[in-house]
Amino acid sequence: MLNYIFPFIVLVNEMSPFLLLGFLIAGFLKVYVPKEKYIGHIAKPDFSSVLWATFAGIPLPFCSCSVIPMGSLLNREGASKGATVSFLTSIPQTNIQSIMVTYSLLGLPFAVIRPIAAIISSFTGGITANKLDKKIIQKNNIEIISDNNKDQKKILQAIHYGFVEMLQDIGKWLLFGIIFAGVLAIFLPEDLFSTYLNNPLLNMLIVLLVALPTYTCAVGSIPMAAVLLMKGLSPGAAFVFLMAGPVTSIASMTIIGKTMGKKILIIYIVNIVVNALAFGLIIDYLIPSSWLTMSIINNNLLCDSGIESISVFNSICSIIFIGLIINAYIQKYISEKKKNVKPCCCNNE
Repeated sequence: MLNYIFPFIVLVNEMSPFLLLGFLIAGFLKVYVPKEKYIGHIAKPDFSSVLWATFAGIPLPFCSCSVIPMGSLLNREGASKGATVSFLTSIPQTNIQSIMVTYSLLGLPFAVIRPIAAIISSFTGGITANKLDKKIIQKNNIEIISDNNKDQKKILQAIHYGFVEMLQDIGKWLLFGIIFAGVLAIFLPEDLFSTYLNNPLLNMLIVLLVALPTYTCAVGSIPMAAVLLMKGLSPGAAFVFLMAGPVTSIASMTIIGKTMGKKILIIYIVNIVVNALAFGLIIDYLIPSSWLTMSIINNNLLCDSGIESISVFNSICSIIFIGLIINAYIQKYISEKKKNVKPCCCNNE
């Protein structure tokens, strides 16, 4: 029984610190960064909004989980669909932390190709989303809460927005994603790749099938890719795993479909698949294999995303995260119950 429960515990432990950080930052952005300072750059469905969103995501050290609430916030604040897609695509691939770890474990070529692929895929996804989504979002651009009253309650407002309001909106979808990803972790065969090691393209397709729905941290995926390379997986297929894994997961795709619609979700997935396969084929067939030879002699490949790594800190974060979701839905239930209470009409007599 523990073997079936343990993957869910590991998965929640992996995601909860990043999710807590993401919701906290989203709350403070909502309260402390006036909408007019950034929404003008990313509200119009044009090239410049995609450009802004792509490069805004590069320096932020967030994973695919912590970027979910931030992307949701941008969409709700009036950002164009293309800018939001670009932002969600850019951040998990281009944070400085993951590039440094990529260089240390996989070498310079992977470390150079990874941000290039991220920027190109962010551009193509954002521009496609803007072109296919004809609605120009102008509502909420005029009405903005003027919080010039320097209220000391702003910190509480930020915490309430991040950990109550946003969790009420997307908490259940995150839980659904975690449960589904846990099921995949339990029932997916461990020898899935070993049978098809001689066919690079087939490798990539299998890697995509695994990477698209499952949660893999931008940094945690790197040692996993290194191990797959050492076991014979082609460099291109390993890069597909590095690119698709952190950007897509059941949790992120569920939230994108819920908040931005199925059409944008399809664009998001197809864009990642096409770019990942394209760069994987370029690496396998156009780049000299000698460039991609790994010299991993050290055994420091133990990633903190492994099963052994259930730390006290992550466990505390998981308990806090689950408690916050429960609290958010209790508050939602109480507020809805209050709204449904009809005023007493006894005074009519």
